[in-house]
Amino acid sequence: MSMYYMQRLAEAGLVASLGSIGDSYDNSLAETINGLYKTELIYRQGPWKNREAVELATLKWVDWFSNRRLLSSTGNIPPAEAEARFYTQQKSHVLAA
Repeated sequence: MSMYYMQRLAEAGLVASLGSIGDSYDNSLAETINGLYKTELIYRQGPWKNREAVELATLKWVDWFSNRRLLSSTGNIPPAEAEARFYTQQKSHVLAA
């Protein structure tokens, strides 16, 4: 799978944060998110009735994680708001230049 991932990144002109070609040694962020997902959603709210229930719960969890979760490192604002502020500041710096 990592070979396809590397190939797709190359096709898109992106540089991967990976070790040697085809080996994904630098995947700690993905593993951390997967661990959070499993701990906060899958294990706590299971057992699941069917795949559709897991899919719907996953969509809700991803929305919460990306848009409504409060982070102390960003001043207790959601990630989406922090990202919007960052890009607004970037645009104002470009205009000033």
